[in-house]
Amino acid sequence: MDKFLITGGQPLQGTIRVSGAKNSALPCMAAAILTEDEVILENIPQVRDIATERKLLSSMGAEVGGAEVGLPEDHCTRIRCAVLSDPVAKYEIVKTMRASSLVLGPLVARAGLARVAMPGGCAIGGRPIDLHIKGLEKMGAEIVQAHGYLEARTEQIGGRLKGTHIVFDKITVTGTEDLLMAATLAEGETLMENCAREPEVVDLAALLIKMGAKIEGAGTSTIRVQGVDKLHGARHAIIPDRIEAGTFLVAGAITGGDLTVANCNPSHLGAVIAKIQEAGAQVDIISADAIRVQAGSLLRATDISTEEYPGFPTDMQAQFMALTTQADGVSQVTENIFENRFMHVQELVRMGADIKVEGRTATVRGAAHLTGAYVMCSDLRASASLVLAALVAEGQSVLDRVYHMDRGYERIEEKLCGVGARIERVSNAPDPAEE
Repeated sequence: MDKFLITGGQPLQGTIRVSGAKNSALPCMAAAILTEDEVILENIPQVRDIATERKLLSSMGAEVGGAEVGLPEDHCTRIRCAVLSDPVAKYEIVKTMRASSLVLGPLVARAGLARVAMPGGCAIGGRPIDLHIKGLEKMGAEIVQAHGYLEARTEQIGGRLKGTHIVFDKITVTGTEDLLMAATLAEGETLMENCAREPEVVDLAALLIKMGAKIEGAGTSTIRVQGVDKLHGARHAIIPDRIEAGTFLVAGAITGGDLTVANCNPSHLGAVIAKIQEAGAQVDIISADAIRVQAGSLLRATDISTEEYPGFPTDMQAQFMALTTQADGVSQVTENIFENRFMHVQELVRMGADIKVEGRTATVRGAAHLTGAYVMCSDLRASASLVLAALVAEGQSVLDRVYHMDRGYERIEEKLCGVGARIERVSNAPDPAEE
């Protein structure tokens, strides 16, 4: 099992490039189910979740390929779902990926039948699928759950869903995306309220519109969809990964470096940039797709509270907590989205952080002297926080179970080495405490 061996104490300097957004690529790949024609997606990140999605679509009968003339083979995906011979998301394929529910809506909309294993992936708390189910049932689907699977079907196999009025009980990104895709082929109009406003939802809508969908309001809390009889193929470039970009901005700040984060979209990072500036780092938008972060002095304590977009993203909470361990004063980190997203705390404490958790709030006493330790990665973003802490810790750290990191960050160790980090991927590594 791969591990990261990281030696801390090196400020990051130079330019680091951001890959395409995994959380946009996954629903866009699922959207290819809605048409018999070919969908070409560019700027696809090479991460484990994408490989799982490719395998999933192939298992359903889709043709999934790579290379396109003039494009890097490993960042372009061609998907053609001419025939959906087996509209089933099998557990053995999706057990490591929490986005498996994203194929539920497209499958039942296109084929009138879907059988999808309940989501797997990171153990950061519940991502209830009941909002997907309620919406599809309002659109006329019959849904039963048995043996770990959800089975959805229209009244007649091959029949169409019906447009309806959906009000989400709470904001859900995957629920918004799933029902948005389903609504594109439904009969009549679907009005969705209390929708997620994330850039990834907007990106999915942009692809669907290219495919012939009639959508208004993506990026707002109210989305209106006029169903069409058929969608066609399209070509679309995935947006940059705002969470990877935010992680690199924190990396520059926590190491006291001078780092330019390129191939990003600054407009997607407003809340993150504001908090890094509040912590005392200098952040400048130097072009339409590049941000520079500089931090030469002691950082300041800063409170964060995670919220739905455009608030501070839950996917940046763990990384920012690592930053607060190096800030002068007491910071409070409040997690409002997931109930079990403080699993990185005990590992940061092993490295010397002073953190106390009470309910949904972690109190961090900063300017801690971190030292290298053997730590365990528990989920995708927790892994990133441990990398950041290790970059400033005295001595060597060993990060175990970095397969969590590989789910959502493309070759992160290579990217960080390119700007001065001392990080190595190894198959075995000794506990620093035993050397």
